[in-house]
Amino acid sequence: MHAMATSRVTGTDGEGREHTVRVAGAGNRRRLECGSCDWRRPAQFLAWLKAQEHLAEAHGAVVPVEGSGA
Repeated sequence: MHAMATSRVTGTDGEGREHTVRVAGAGNRRRLECGSCDWRRPAQFLAWLKAQEHLAEAHGAVVPVEGSGA
């Protein structure tokens, strides 16, 4: 059995509010849950990309690019 792993994708909207989508699970049992709204979704592949898309489309939140030096 896979160990349960949890990570987060966090973005900030135009008004400075932070929005977070939790990515829980492992392998093909990942689940996305938004902390700002009731959005939930299973995600077998590309879970972090789907989380970023939700943040951008539903909340207008931008996820910073790691290593950008900004």
